[in-house]
Amino acid sequence: MNPLKLLSVSILAFALVACGEKDDAASSDASMILTNARVYTLDWDEAAPDGTLQADAPHDGGGWHPDANAIVVRGDEIAYVGSTREALKQRGENTRVFDLAGATVIPGLVDSHTHVFGLGAALERVNLIGVDTEEEAIARVVERAKNTPRGEWIIGRGWDEGAWANRYPDKVLLSAAVPDHPVFLGSLHGFAGWANQMALDVAGITAASEIPVGGEMRLGADGEPNGLFLNRAVPMISGAVPAPSQNALITQVLAGLNQMAQDGYTAVHDAGLGAPQMAVLQQLEDEGRLPVRVYAMLSLRDEPLMREWIEKGPDKDNHSMLVTRTVKAFYDGALGSRGARMLYDYSDMPGHRGISGDGYGFNEALMAEAMAKGFQVAIHAIGDAGNREAMDILERIMNEHPASRDLRHRIEHAQVIHPDDIARLGKLGFIASMEPPHAMEDKTWAEERVGPERILGAYAWRTLREAGARLTFNADNPGSDHSIFYGLHSAITRQDKDSQPEGGWYPEQRMTAEEAVRGYTDWSAYASFREDETGIIEDGRWADLTVLDIDPFLLAEERPADLLKGRVLMTIVGGEVVFDNL
Repeated sequence: MNPLKLLSVSILAFALVACGEKDDAASSDASMILTNARVYTLDWDEAAPDGTLQADAPHDGGGWHPDANAIVVRGDEIAYVGSTREALKQRGENTRVFDLAGATVIPGLVDSHTHVFGLGAALERVNLIGVDTEEEAIARVVERAKNTPRGEWIIGRGWDEGAWANRYPDKVLLSAAVPDHPVFLGSLHGFAGWANQMALDVAGITAASEIPVGGEMRLGADGEPNGLFLNRAVPMISGAVPAPSQNALITQVLAGLNQMAQDGYTAVHDAGLGAPQMAVLQQLEDEGRLPVRVYAMLSLRDEPLMREWIEKGPDKDNHSMLVTRTVKAFYDGALGSRGARMLYDYSDMPGHRGISGDGYGFNEALMAEAMAKGFQVAIHAIGDAGNREAMDILERIMNEHPASRDLRHRIEHAQVIHPDDIARLGKLGFIASMEPPHAMEDKTWAEERVGPERILGAYAWRTLREAGARLTFNADNPGSDHSIFYGLHSAITRQDKDSQPEGGWYPEQRMTAEEAVRGYTDWSAYASFREDETGIIEDGRWADLTVLDIDPFLLAEERPADLLKGRVLMTIVGGEVVFDNL
């Protein structure tokens, strides 16, 4: 070969090798490094069911201490967890370095039962959360009416159907104050609806209207509907509200998901999605626009949608931003509106035991088909009879389809459980999906509903843990404040935002700091079959992380009331910063 040509080839070969080495070096550089942090990895043995810490937990005579202070992210995964000094050795030209200056990092938060479309819509609606009186609620509607074109619907949500149960409002004052707009005001948890006369007229509702089984339409002294609907009757009036367009649904869900990202959540389990909502989520996933991970629960009430998914089967890929492998079913109503199915009469309403099953639109045969096809099932069950019957049904179907035993079926809320059924829930491998805020919001009236004996099996997190049940924590928003600080405070103290009652409400059911944090992280990861990908901060797992300006582990022991003062500083999903408030 010509010597000059040989030299050229050699130079080219050297250049290619050098370039390749440079590319390899660049690809091995960290994409992100978090330094000077208080990192709680949860990568230690879980506390015993009674809350006793394991020997390898980062806790000693001085209390809790972080088990790392830096995290290296490469792409969408965690590449290193340890010291700031070692982490910075992986810094490259394009590495983003965040000095957290002592902020706390925990595994990415997961809200395991939420309604993000509803959350997004609630941001646009009349907010009635915390409203104490009918007059105050109407005043807020009047204000909205001033800027709403005549004849357009006014929608609100948030009045507490539990707290108001003995003084439910009617249409009289609302119709007089807002006569020129149809008004629908949904309750805090969606089991009651309140409307004015114009809304009744638009919906065509009269005393002769057919009332769904399991529902109640209250009548006034004149024998006509008084504007108050309970349980399965709520859709009679809510169904008259014009359905949002696809663009409106996109706006709602993005508002809801972005709000969850701002509040530290890296994933949500959306409970009870219909065809329009699923179409929007699929579109957003295809376009790469989902800011947090969505674990979708199909609504059992949408039979055409269910048939479509039963035909193709559940998703198998955990890594997609949208994963659909669960079915949400309603079995009974709510305790506040006395719709939860009880084994014995309500203590404050003799002769009444609530509703369940077929009376609440439950389709057992369709659910069995879904389970046989491999879908996890999440059953809404509130009352002790509702929980027992839900477990009976699940056990029966699992016996008919043995492969479905491994699908980690869930009882959503598991609110009041008979002592005989608490151990059974754990033995059958069901997950109790529960809301610490609900206990604090319901405590003023819950015991009136069920009495002093049954209340011992209500919101019984510790009792369930000790009986072997797995838990996952959430807020069921927009029905409750989904702030992680409120959730942790509720779980750890059993007190409301005013630190009442002193010592906690049935304090024997309190969770430790570790258990409370796990309830929103790795326990929730397990509930969605993602315990190998997330929930723990360690090499190779998803870079889903939440940064807080407080240390919940220390505060739980030293100043638990200060948990409520926390702020989310950063939310990271798959190595991407989706919220930054540093």
